[in-house]
Amino acid sequence: MIPYQTEPLTDFSLEENRKLYKEALAKAQQELGQDYPLIIGGERITTNDKIVSYNPANKTEIIGSVSKANQELAEQAMQAADSTFNTWKNVDPAVRADIIFKLAAIVKRRKFEFNAWLTLESGKPWVEADADTAEAIDFFEYYARQMLELAAGKPVVSRPGEFNRFGYIPLGVGVIISPWNFPFAIMAGTAIAAAVTGNTVLLKPASTTPVIAYKFMEALEEAGLPAGVVNYIPGSGAEVGDYLVDHARTRFVSFTGSRDVGLRINERAAKVNPGQIWIKRVIAEMGGKDTIVVDAEADHELAAQAIVKSAFGFSGQKCSACSRVIVVDSAYDKVLNRVVELTKELTIGDPTNPDNFMATVIDAAAFKKVTSYFDIAKEEGRIAVGGTADDSKGYFVNPTVVADVAPKSRVMQEEIFGPIVAFCKASDFDEAIAIANNTEYGLTGAVITTNPLHIEQARRDFFVGNLYFNRGCTGAIVGYQPFGGYNMSGTCSKAGGPDYLTLHMQSKTTSETF
Repeated sequence: MIPYQTEPLTDFSLEENRKLYKEALAKAQQELGQDYPLIIGGERITTNDKIVSYNPANKTEIIGSVSKANQELAEQAMQAADSTFNTWKNVDPAVRADIIFKLAAIVKRRKFEFNAWLTLESGKPWVEADADTAEAIDFFEYYARQMLELAAGKPVVSRPGEFNRFGYIPLGVGVIISPWNFPFAIMAGTAIAAAVTGNTVLLKPASTTPVIAYKFMEALEEAGLPAGVVNYIPGSGAEVGDYLVDHARTRFVSFTGSRDVGLRINERAAKVNPGQIWIKRVIAEMGGKDTIVVDAEADHELAAQAIVKSAFGFSGQKCSACSRVIVVDSAYDKVLNRVVELTKELTIGDPTNPDNFMATVIDAAAFKKVTSYFDIAKEEGRIAVGGTADDSKGYFVNPTVVADVAPKSRVMQEEIFGPIVAFCKASDFDEAIAIANNTEYGLTGAVITTNPLHIEQARRDFFVGNLYFNRGCTGAIVGYQPFGGYNMSGTCSKAGGPDYLTLHMQSKTTSETF
Protein backbone atom coordinates (compact mmCIF):
# COMPACT_ATOMS: atom_id res chain seq x y z
CA MET A 1 0.00 0.00 0.00
CA ILE A 2 1.28 3.46 -0.89
CA PRO A 3 1.92 5.24 2.45
CA TYR A 4 -0.50 7.88 3.63
CA GLN A 5 -0.98 9.95 6.75
CA THR A 6 -4.26 9.76 8.60
CA GLU A 7 -6.17 12.97 9.21
CA PRO A 8 -5.29 14.26 12.70
CA LEU A 9 -8.06 14.88 15.18
CA THR A 10 -8.63 18.50 16.14
CA ASP A 11 -7.13 19.68 19.42
CA PHE A 12 -10.04 21.45 21.10
CA SER A 13 -7.88 22.62 23.99
CA LEU A 14 -6.66 25.29 21.56
CA GLU A 15 -8.86 28.38 21.64
CA GLU A 16 -8.47 28.95 17.90
CA ASN A 17 -10.01 25.56 17.12
CA ARG A 18 -12.87 26.15 19.53
CA LYS A 19 -13.49 29.51 17.86
CA LEU A 20 -13.57 27.93 14.39
CA TYR A 21 -16.04 25.26 15.51
CA LYS A 22 -18.34 27.83 17.10
CA GLU A 23 -18.23 29.95 13.95
CA ALA A 24 -19.10 26.91 11.82
CA LEU A 25 -22.01 26.09 14.13
CA ALA A 26 -23.30 29.66 13.92
CA LYS A 27 -23.10 29.60 10.12
CA ALA A 28 -24.89 26.24 9.90
CA GLN A 29 -27.60 27.43 12.28
CA GLN A 30 -28.27 30.38 9.97
CA GLU A 31 -28.86 27.90 7.13
CA LEU A 32 -31.29 25.65 8.99
CA GLY A 33 -34.65 24.86 7.41
CA GLN A 34 -33.58 25.03 3.78
CA ASP A 35 -34.96 22.76 1.06
CA TYR A 36 -32.61 20.34 -0.70
CA PRO A 37 -33.31 18.65 -4.06
CA LEU A 38 -32.47 15.22 -5.38
CA ILE A 39 -29.46 15.05 -7.69
CA ILE A 40 -29.90 12.63 -10.62
CA GLY A 41 -27.46 12.67 -13.49
CA GLY A 42 -26.32 16.11 -12.31
CA GLU A 43 -29.88 17.48 -12.50
CA ARG A 44 -31.47 18.92 -9.38
CA ILE A 45 -35.03 17.67 -8.95
CA THR A 46 -37.49 18.98 -6.38
CA THR A 47 -40.47 16.94 -5.22
CA ASN A 48 -43.52 17.86 -3.18
CA ASP A 49 -42.99 14.92 -0.87
CA LYS A 50 -40.24 15.71 1.64
CA ILE A 51 -38.05 14.03 4.24
CA VAL A 52 -37.82 16.46 7.15
CA SER A 53 -34.64 16.24 9.22
CA TYR A 54 -34.82 17.33 12.86
CA ASN A 55 -32.19 18.14 15.47
CA PRO A 56 -32.27 15.22 17.97
CA ALA A 57 -31.11 17.54 20.76
CA ASN A 58 -33.88 20.05 19.98
CA LYS A 59 -36.59 17.95 18.41
CA THR A 60 -38.71 20.82 17.06
CA GLU A 61 -35.80 22.41 15.20
CA ILE A 62 -35.77 21.55 11.50
CA ILE A 63 -32.33 20.95 10.02
CA GLY A 64 -33.64 20.82 6.47
CA SER A 65 -36.31 19.41 4.17
CA VAL A 66 -35.04 17.03 1.50
CA SER A 67 -36.91 16.04 -1.63
CA LYS A 68 -38.02 12.43 -1.44
CA ALA A 69 -37.52 10.00 -4.30
CA ASN A 70 -40.23 7.61 -5.45
CA GLN A 71 -39.99 4.58 -7.75
CA GLU A 72 -40.28 6.68 -10.89
CA LEU A 73 -37.37 8.87 -9.81
CA ALA A 74 -35.44 5.81 -8.65
CA GLU A 75 -35.80 4.41 -12.17
CA GLN A 76 -34.62 7.71 -13.62
CA ALA A 77 -31.58 7.57 -11.35
CA MET A 78 -30.91 3.97 -12.41
CA GLN A 79 -31.01 4.97 -16.07
CA ALA A 80 -28.60 7.85 -15.40
CA ALA A 81 -26.19 5.66 -13.44
CA ASP A 82 -26.38 2.83 -15.97
CA SER A 83 -25.66 5.20 -18.86
CA THR A 84 -22.83 6.99 -17.03
CA PHE A 85 -21.18 3.68 -16.21
CA ASN A 86 -20.41 3.17 -19.90
CA THR A 87 -18.03 6.13 -19.82
CA TRP A 88 -16.91 6.23 -16.17
CA LYS A 89 -15.65 2.63 -16.25
CA ASN A 90 -13.17 3.62 -18.97
CA VAL A 91 -11.73 6.62 -17.14
CA ASP A 92 -8.10 6.06 -16.17
CA PRO A 93 -7.97 4.90 -12.53
CA ALA A 94 -5.35 7.57 -11.87
CA VAL A 95 -7.81 10.24 -13.00
CA ARG A 96 -10.54 8.78 -10.81
CA ALA A 97 -8.12 8.77 -7.88
CA ASP A 98 -7.10 12.37 -8.55
CA ILE A 99 -10.73 13.47 -8.19
CA ILE A 100 -10.95 11.71 -4.84
CA PHE A 101 -7.67 13.26 -3.66
CA LYS A 102 -9.16 16.64 -4.52
CA LEU A 103 -12.32 15.70 -2.62
CA ALA A 104 -10.20 14.94 0.44
CA ALA A 105 -8.53 18.35 0.18
CA ILE A 106 -11.91 20.10 -0.10
CA VAL A 107 -13.30 18.32 2.97
CA LYS A 108 -10.14 19.15 4.92
CA ARG A 109 -10.71 22.83 4.15
CA ARG A 110 -14.39 22.51 5.10
CA LYS A 111 -13.79 20.25 8.11
CA PHE A 112 -15.42 22.47 10.72
CA GLU A 113 -18.42 23.00 8.45
CA PHE A 114 -19.01 19.25 8.18
CA ASN A 115 -18.41 18.87 11.92
CA ALA A 116 -21.07 21.47 12.63
CA TRP A 117 -23.67 19.75 10.46
CA LEU A 118 -22.88 16.43 12.15
CA THR A 119 -23.43 18.01 15.55
CA LEU A 120 -26.73 19.57 14.54
CA GLU A 121 -28.23 16.79 12.44
CA SER A 122 -27.00 13.64 14.20
CA GLY A 123 -26.40 14.99 17.70
CA LYS A 124 -22.67 14.25 17.71
CA PRO A 125 -20.61 16.00 20.37
CA TRP A 126 -17.60 17.90 19.07
CA VAL A 127 -15.04 15.11 19.47
CA GLU A 128 -17.31 12.48 17.88
CA ALA A 129 -18.22 14.76 14.96
CA ASP A 130 -14.58 15.62 14.35
CA ALA A 131 -13.65 11.93 14.33
CA ASP A 132 -16.45 11.22 11.83
CA THR A 133 -15.16 13.85 9.40
CA ALA A 134 -11.55 12.76 9.87
CA GLU A 135 -12.51 9.17 9.09
CA ALA A 136 -14.25 10.27 5.89
CA ILE A 137 -11.07 12.04 4.80
CA ASP A 138 -9.05 8.92 5.65
CA PHE A 139 -11.36 6.78 3.52
CA PHE A 140 -10.95 9.13 0.56
CA GLU A 141 -7.16 9.16 0.68
CA TYR A 142 -6.79 5.46 1.50
CA TYR A 143 -9.11 4.26 -1.26
CA ALA A 144 -7.62 6.63 -3.84
CA ARG A 145 -4.13 5.34 -3.09
CA GLN A 146 -5.32 1.76 -3.07
CA MET A 147 -6.94 2.25 -6.49
CA LEU A 148 -3.60 3.42 -7.87
CA GLU A 149 -2.05 0.22 -6.52
CA LEU A 150 -4.77 -2.07 -7.91
CA ALA A 151 -4.84 -0.40 -11.32
CA ALA A 152 -1.90 -2.50 -12.52
CA GLY A 153 -3.53 -5.74 -11.37
CA LYS A 154 -1.63 -8.52 -9.64
CA PRO A 155 1.40 -10.41 -10.97
CA VAL A 156 0.86 -13.86 -12.44
CA VAL A 157 3.31 -16.24 -14.11
CA SER A 158 3.85 -16.33 -17.87
CA ARG A 159 5.52 -19.09 -19.87
CA PRO A 160 7.71 -18.94 -22.99
CA GLY A 161 5.54 -17.84 -25.88
CA GLU A 162 2.74 -16.72 -23.60
CA PHE A 163 1.97 -13.48 -21.76
CA ASN A 164 -0.59 -13.50 -18.92
CA ARG A 165 -2.23 -10.65 -17.07
CA PHE A 166 -4.53 -10.51 -14.05
CA GLY A 167 -6.45 -7.28 -13.55
CA TYR A 168 -9.64 -5.76 -12.23
CA ILE A 169 -12.66 -4.23 -13.91
CA PRO A 170 -15.61 -2.47 -12.25
CA LEU A 171 -18.92 -4.19 -11.60
CA GLY A 172 -21.58 -1.69 -12.69
CA VAL A 173 -24.29 0.21 -10.84
CA GLY A 174 -24.13 -0.02 -7.04
CA VAL A 175 -26.85 0.82 -4.55
CA ILE A 176 -25.37 2.42 -1.43
CA ILE A 177 -27.67 2.32 1.62
CA SER A 178 -25.91 4.17 4.41
CA PRO A 179 -26.60 4.59 8.16
CA TRP A 180 -27.28 7.57 10.38
CA ASN A 181 -24.74 6.80 13.11
CA PHE A 182 -21.72 7.64 10.95
CA PRO A 183 -23.64 9.82 8.50
CA PHE A 184 -20.53 11.22 6.86
CA ALA A 185 -17.73 8.66 7.26
CA ILE A 186 -19.65 5.50 6.34
CA MET A 187 -21.97 7.19 3.84
CA ALA A 188 -19.09 8.85 1.99
CA GLY A 189 -16.63 5.98 2.43
CA THR A 190 -18.94 3.39 0.90
CA ALA A 191 -19.90 5.70 -1.97
CA ILE A 192 -16.29 6.56 -2.77
CA ALA A 193 -15.13 2.93 -2.62
CA ALA A 194 -17.70 2.20 -5.32
CA ALA A 195 -16.97 5.26 -7.44
CA VAL A 196 -13.15 5.20 -7.40
CA THR A 197 -13.22 1.60 -8.64
CA GLY A 198 -15.15 2.69 -11.74
CA ASN A 199 -18.71 1.96 -10.69
CA THR A 200 -21.62 4.36 -10.61
CA VAL A 201 -23.67 4.92 -7.49
CA LEU A 202 -27.26 5.31 -6.35
CA LEU A 203 -26.84 6.86 -2.91
CA LYS A 204 -29.76 6.42 -0.49
CA PRO A 205 -28.68 7.99 2.80
CA ALA A 206 -30.44 7.46 6.10
CA SER A 207 -33.67 9.45 6.36
CA THR A 208 -32.61 10.95 9.69
CA THR A 209 -29.37 12.43 8.27
CA PRO A 210 -29.94 13.35 4.60
CA VAL A 211 -28.62 16.93 4.79
CA ILE A 212 -25.07 15.82 5.59
CA ALA A 213 -25.23 13.57 2.51
CA TYR A 214 -26.30 16.53 0.39
CA LYS A 215 -23.31 18.53 1.65
CA PHE A 216 -21.15 15.59 0.55
CA MET A 217 -22.71 15.79 -2.92
CA GLU A 218 -21.75 19.46 -3.10
CA ALA A 219 -18.15 18.55 -2.28
CA LEU A 220 -18.17 15.85 -4.99
CA GLU A 221 -19.31 18.39 -7.55
CA GLU A 222 -16.63 20.84 -6.42
CA ALA A 223 -14.03 18.09 -6.82
CA GLY A 224 -15.09 17.59 -10.45
CA LEU A 225 -16.77 14.19 -10.25
CA PRO A 226 -18.75 13.80 -13.50
CA ALA A 227 -22.53 14.05 -13.31
CA GLY A 228 -24.24 10.70 -12.94
CA VAL A 229 -21.40 8.92 -11.16
CA VAL A 230 -23.02 9.45 -7.76
CA ASN A 231 -26.77 10.10 -7.73
CA TYR A 232 -28.44 11.39 -4.57
CA ILE A 233 -31.84 9.78 -3.99
CA PRO A 234 -33.09 9.84 -0.39
CA GLY A 235 -36.30 7.89 -0.04
CA SER A 236 -38.28 5.19 1.71
CA GLY A 237 -36.59 1.86 2.19
CA ALA A 238 -39.83 0.01 1.46
CA GLU A 239 -40.44 1.94 -1.76
CA VAL A 240 -37.10 3.09 -3.19
CA GLY A 241 -34.73 0.73 -1.36
CA ASP A 242 -36.57 -2.46 -2.26
CA TYR A 243 -37.10 -1.29 -5.85
CA LEU A 244 -33.40 -0.71 -6.40
CA VAL A 245 -32.24 -3.84 -4.58
CA ASP A 246 -34.56 -5.87 -6.82
CA HIS A 247 -33.66 -4.02 -10.02
CA ALA A 248 -32.21 -6.14 -12.83
CA ARG A 249 -29.52 -3.51 -13.56
CA THR A 250 -28.29 -3.35 -9.97
CA ARG A 251 -24.92 -5.08 -9.87
CA PHE A 252 -24.17 -4.79 -6.17
CA VAL A 253 -25.61 -3.46 -2.92
CA SER A 254 -23.48 -1.92 -0.17
CA PHE A 255 -25.46 -1.73 3.06
CA THR A 256 -24.70 -0.62 6.60
CA GLY A 257 -27.45 -0.91 9.20
CA SER A 258 -29.45 -3.31 11.28
CA ARG A 259 -29.33 -7.10 11.22
CA ASP A 260 -32.94 -7.49 10.14
CA VAL A 261 -32.73 -5.04 7.24
CA GLY A 262 -29.40 -6.48 6.12
CA LEU A 263 -30.79 -10.01 6.02
CA ARG A 264 -33.83 -8.77 4.10
CA ILE A 265 -31.60 -7.07 1.53
CA ASN A 266 -29.44 -10.17 1.19
CA GLU A 267 -32.52 -12.32 0.62
CA ARG A 268 -34.00 -9.98 -1.99
CA ALA A 269 -30.68 -9.54 -3.78
CA ALA A 270 -30.31 -13.32 -4.11
CA LYS A 271 -33.39 -13.51 -6.33
CA VAL A 272 -32.75 -13.26 -10.08
CA ASN A 273 -35.23 -10.86 -11.68
CA PRO A 274 -36.29 -10.77 -15.36
CA GLY A 275 -33.50 -9.38 -17.52
CA GLN A 276 -30.81 -9.92 -14.86
CA ILE A 277 -27.70 -11.69 -16.14
CA TRP A 278 -25.52 -11.71 -13.00
CA ILE A 279 -25.51 -12.72 -9.37
CA LYS A 280 -25.74 -9.55 -7.34
CA ARG A 281 -23.02 -8.95 -4.82
CA VAL A 282 -23.95 -7.83 -1.29
CA ILE A 283 -21.51 -6.00 0.97
CA ALA A 284 -23.11 -5.75 4.40
CA GLU A 285 -22.20 -4.49 7.86
CA MET A 286 -25.07 -5.24 10.21
CA GLY A 287 -24.23 -4.41 13.78
CA GLY A 288 -22.94 -6.14 16.87
CA LYS A 289 -23.23 -7.04 20.52
CA ASP A 290 -19.71 -6.21 21.52
CA THR A 291 -17.88 -7.43 24.59
CA ILE A 292 -15.00 -6.26 26.73
CA VAL A 293 -13.49 -9.11 28.74
CA VAL A 294 -11.60 -8.18 31.89
CA ASP A 295 -9.20 -10.81 33.18
CA ALA A 296 -8.21 -11.39 36.80
CA GLU A 297 -4.74 -10.23 35.74
CA ALA A 298 -5.67 -6.79 34.42
CA ASP A 299 -5.15 -3.09 34.97
CA HIS A 300 -8.49 -2.30 36.58
CA GLU A 301 -8.35 1.45 35.93
CA LEU A 302 -7.51 0.88 32.26
CA ALA A 303 -10.42 -1.55 32.07
CA ALA A 304 -12.90 0.88 33.60
CA GLN A 305 -11.81 3.79 31.40
CA ALA A 306 -12.00 1.61 28.27
CA ILE A 307 -15.48 0.34 29.18
CA VAL A 308 -16.95 3.78 29.82
CA LYS A 309 -15.54 5.33 26.67
CA SER A 310 -16.53 2.35 24.50
CA ALA A 311 -20.02 2.01 25.97
CA PHE A 312 -21.08 5.65 26.09
CA GLY A 313 -19.24 7.43 23.28
CA PHE A 314 -21.93 8.87 20.95
CA SER A 315 -24.51 7.52 23.39
CA GLY A 316 -23.62 3.92 22.55
CA GLN A 317 -24.86 4.35 18.99
CA LYS A 318 -21.94 2.59 17.33
CA CYS A 319 -22.07 -0.93 15.97
CA SER A 320 -18.73 -1.38 17.75
CA ALA A 321 -19.94 0.02 21.10
CA CYS A 322 -19.32 -2.02 24.22
CA SER A 323 -22.68 -3.28 25.39
CA ARG A 324 -21.43 -6.31 27.37
CA VAL A 325 -18.70 -6.56 30.00
CA ILE A 326 -17.54 -9.95 31.25
CA VAL A 327 -15.28 -9.79 34.28
CA VAL A 328 -13.48 -12.66 35.96
CA ASP A 329 -14.91 -13.10 39.46
CA SER A 330 -11.98 -11.79 41.50
CA ALA A 331 -11.92 -8.46 39.62
CA TYR A 332 -15.67 -8.01 39.19
CA ASP A 333 -16.61 -5.73 42.08
CA LYS A 334 -13.62 -3.43 41.71
CA VAL A 335 -14.11 -2.93 37.97
CA LEU A 336 -17.88 -2.50 38.27
CA ASN A 337 -17.60 0.03 41.07
CA ARG A 338 -15.04 2.09 39.18
CA VAL A 339 -17.18 2.07 36.03
CA VAL A 340 -20.12 3.34 38.08
CA GLU A 341 -17.95 6.14 39.50
CA LEU A 342 -16.72 7.19 36.05
CA THR A 343 -20.21 7.02 34.59
CA LYS A 344 -21.53 9.38 37.24
CA GLU A 345 -18.86 11.91 36.20
CA LEU A 346 -19.96 12.03 32.55
CA THR A 347 -21.49 15.26 31.30
CA ILE A 348 -24.67 14.95 29.24
CA GLY A 349 -26.43 17.69 27.30
CA ASP A 350 -26.56 19.83 24.18
CA PRO A 351 -23.87 18.61 21.73
CA THR A 352 -23.13 22.19 20.63
CA ASN A 353 -21.54 22.64 24.07
CA PRO A 354 -18.00 21.22 23.85
CA ASP A 355 -17.98 20.40 27.54
CA ASN A 356 -20.61 17.67 27.10
CA PHE A 357 -19.29 14.14 26.61
CA MET A 358 -22.70 12.73 25.64
CA ALA A 359 -25.82 14.03 23.98
CA THR A 360 -28.89 12.25 22.63
CA VAL A 361 -30.05 9.17 20.83
CA ILE A 362 -31.06 9.82 17.24
CA ASP A 363 -34.87 10.08 17.30
CA ALA A 364 -38.15 9.21 19.03
CA ALA A 365 -38.10 5.59 17.83
CA ALA A 366 -34.60 5.07 19.22
CA PHE A 367 -35.57 6.75 22.50
CA LYS A 368 -38.56 4.44 22.87
CA LYS A 369 -36.54 1.32 22.08
CA VAL A 370 -33.58 2.12 24.31
CA THR A 371 -35.65 3.17 27.31
CA SER A 372 -37.80 0.04 27.00
CA TYR A 373 -34.75 -1.89 28.21
CA PHE A 374 -34.84 -0.18 31.60
CA ASP A 375 -37.63 -2.46 32.81
CA ILE A 376 -35.93 -5.48 31.24
CA ALA A 377 -32.71 -4.55 33.03
CA LYS A 378 -34.51 -4.38 36.37
CA GLU A 379 -35.94 -7.84 35.81
CA GLU A 380 -32.67 -9.43 34.69
CA GLY A 381 -30.21 -7.64 36.99
CA ARG A 382 -29.90 -4.37 38.85
CA ILE A 383 -29.34 -0.88 37.52
CA ALA A 384 -26.17 0.34 39.22
CA VAL A 385 -26.35 3.81 37.66
CA GLY A 386 -28.62 5.51 35.13
CA GLY A 387 -31.92 4.04 34.04
CA THR A 388 -33.38 7.50 33.44
CA ALA A 389 -34.15 9.58 30.36
CA ASP A 390 -35.75 12.87 29.29
CA ASP A 391 -37.35 13.61 25.91
CA SER A 392 -38.97 16.92 26.83
CA LYS A 393 -36.63 18.85 24.49
CA GLY A 394 -34.35 16.27 22.90
CA TYR A 395 -33.88 12.51 23.09
CA PHE A 396 -31.57 12.33 26.09
CA VAL A 397 -30.91 8.91 27.64
CA ASN A 398 -28.58 8.82 30.63
CA PRO A 399 -25.68 6.34 30.58
CA THR A 400 -26.81 3.15 32.26
CA VAL A 401 -24.87 0.29 33.85
CA VAL A 402 -26.74 -2.96 34.49
CA ALA A 403 -25.01 -5.28 36.96
CA ASP A 404 -25.25 -8.98 37.78
CA VAL A 405 -26.93 -10.30 34.65
CA ALA A 406 -26.86 -13.84 33.27
CA PRO A 407 -25.00 -14.67 30.03
CA LYS A 408 -28.18 -15.46 28.10
CA SER A 409 -30.24 -12.54 29.40
CA ARG A 410 -31.82 -10.20 26.86
CA VAL A 411 -29.58 -7.28 27.80
CA MET A 412 -26.59 -9.55 27.08
CA GLN A 413 -27.94 -10.83 23.77
CA GLU A 414 -29.98 -8.13 22.02
CA GLU A 415 -28.49 -5.14 20.22
CA ILE A 416 -29.88 -2.15 22.13
CA PHE A 417 -27.93 0.55 20.24
CA GLY A 418 -27.95 3.03 23.09
CA PRO A 419 -26.04 3.94 26.25
CA ILE A 420 -26.72 0.74 28.20
CA VAL A 421 -23.95 -1.67 29.18
CA ALA A 422 -24.50 -5.00 30.99
CA PHE A 423 -22.06 -6.64 33.44
CA CYS A 424 -21.70 -10.40 33.78
CA LYS A 425 -19.41 -12.43 36.03
CA ALA A 426 -17.20 -15.34 34.86
CA SER A 427 -15.47 -17.90 37.05
CA ASP A 428 -12.26 -17.81 35.03
CA PHE A 429 -10.81 -16.62 31.72
CA ASP A 430 -11.94 -19.71 29.80
CA GLU A 431 -15.54 -19.10 30.82
CA ALA A 432 -15.22 -15.39 30.02
CA ILE A 433 -14.23 -16.16 26.42
CA ALA A 434 -17.02 -18.74 26.13
CA ILE A 435 -19.59 -16.16 27.26
CA ALA A 436 -18.11 -13.55 24.92
CA ASN A 437 -18.72 -15.93 22.01
CA ASN A 438 -22.30 -16.81 22.92
CA THR A 439 -24.05 -14.21 20.73
CA GLU A 440 -25.07 -14.36 17.08
CA TYR A 441 -22.85 -11.37 16.35
CA GLY A 442 -19.10 -11.18 15.89
CA LEU A 443 -18.01 -7.61 15.21
CA THR A 444 -15.63 -6.18 17.82
CA GLY A 445 -14.30 -7.15 21.20
CA ALA A 446 -11.55 -6.26 23.64
CA VAL A 447 -9.57 -8.08 26.27
CA ILE A 448 -7.95 -6.34 29.22
CA THR A 449 -5.19 -8.55 30.61
CA THR A 450 -1.50 -8.61 31.48
CA ASN A 451 -1.27 -12.37 30.89
CA PRO A 452 0.44 -13.03 27.51
CA LEU A 453 -0.94 -16.58 27.31
CA HIS A 454 -4.47 -15.24 27.70
CA ILE A 455 -3.79 -12.72 24.94
CA GLU A 456 -2.83 -15.54 22.61
CA GLN A 457 -5.79 -17.62 23.71
CA ALA A 458 -8.16 -14.75 22.93
CA ARG A 459 -6.42 -14.04 19.63
CA ARG A 460 -7.20 -17.62 18.66
CA ASP A 461 -10.60 -18.21 20.27
CA PHE A 462 -12.44 -14.87 20.61
CA PHE A 463 -14.57 -14.92 17.43
CA VAL A 464 -14.83 -11.31 16.28
CA GLY A 465 -13.62 -9.44 13.22
CA ASN A 466 -11.86 -6.73 15.24
CA LEU A 467 -10.21 -7.72 18.50
CA TYR A 468 -8.32 -5.23 20.66
CA PHE A 469 -6.05 -5.82 23.63
CA ASN A 470 -5.74 -3.42 26.56
CA ARG A 471 -7.90 -0.69 25.01
CA GLY A 472 -11.56 -0.12 24.18
CA CYS A 473 -13.47 -1.89 21.42
CA THR A 474 -14.36 1.22 19.37
CA GLY A 475 -12.30 3.54 17.20
CA ALA A 476 -10.91 1.50 14.29
CA ILE A 477 -8.58 3.63 12.16
CA VAL A 478 -8.66 3.41 8.36
CA GLY A 479 -5.65 1.47 7.10
CA TYR A 480 -4.66 0.42 10.63
CA GLN A 481 -7.58 -1.69 11.83
CA PRO A 482 -9.67 -2.79 8.80
CA PHE A 483 -13.23 -2.97 10.07
CA GLY A 484 -15.89 -5.66 9.69
CA GLY A 485 -17.20 -8.72 11.48
CA TYR A 486 -18.57 -12.24 11.37
CA ASN A 487 -21.88 -14.04 11.64
CA MET A 488 -24.85 -11.66 11.94
CA SER A 489 -22.45 -8.72 12.01
CA GLY A 490 -22.19 -8.94 8.24
CA THR A 491 -20.07 -10.18 5.38
CA CYS A 492 -16.72 -9.31 7.04
CA SER A 493 -16.07 -6.83 4.25
CA LYS A 494 -13.20 -5.00 5.87
CA ALA A 495 -13.76 -1.27 5.34
CA GLY A 496 -10.51 0.65 5.29
CA GLY A 497 -8.60 -2.53 4.56
CA PRO A 498 -6.40 -3.90 1.76
CA ASP A 499 -9.09 -6.02 0.07
CA TYR A 500 -12.15 -3.77 0.44
CA LEU A 501 -11.97 -2.19 -3.01
CA THR A 502 -11.75 -5.59 -4.68
CA LEU A 503 -15.28 -6.30 -3.44
CA HIS A 504 -16.42 -3.58 -5.84
CA MET A 505 -14.61 -5.08 -8.83
CA GLN A 506 -14.31 -8.36 -10.70
CA SER A 507 -11.04 -9.90 -11.74
CA LYS A 508 -10.15 -10.67 -15.33
CA THR A 509 -7.42 -12.91 -16.72
CA THR A 510 -6.04 -12.38 -20.22
CA SER A 511 -3.59 -14.74 -21.88
CA GLU A 512 -1.81 -13.93 -25.14
CA THR A 513 0.06 -16.61 -27.11
CA PHE A 514 2.90 -15.47 -29.36
